[in-house]
Amino acid sequence: MKKILLSIVFTLTCCLSFLVSHAQEYYVKVQPVAPVVAKPAAPSPHHVWVAEEWTWRNGAYVHVPGYWTIPPKGRDRWVPGHWKFYRDHGYYWVRGRWVSNGKVY
Repeated sequence: MKKILLSIVFTLTCCLSFLVSHAQEYYVKVQPVAPVVAKPAAPSPHHVWVAEEWTWRNGAYVHVPGYWTIPPKGRDRWVPGHWKFYRDHGYYWVRGRWVSNGKVY
């Protein structure tokens, strides 16, 4: 019983730390400049372009190039990420997301 309880507590702790780390906003005074990259042709008419993103690694934002993918649901669309300014803190990246019928994933 103790092993099961410890296992559950450990799993919940891992999940919560993962969620908190992904909810963190990292501020910069100047937005990084994205490299100019040509968008390749779509592999099929069913593919959707997922625009470039920025991710926080080793104390700085790192550019993640865009890519083609099949949406997770038939009629979903990708809303690209964007930079947002917050008062005296500076800019932070708001990640892109999938939207379907007004629901955000």
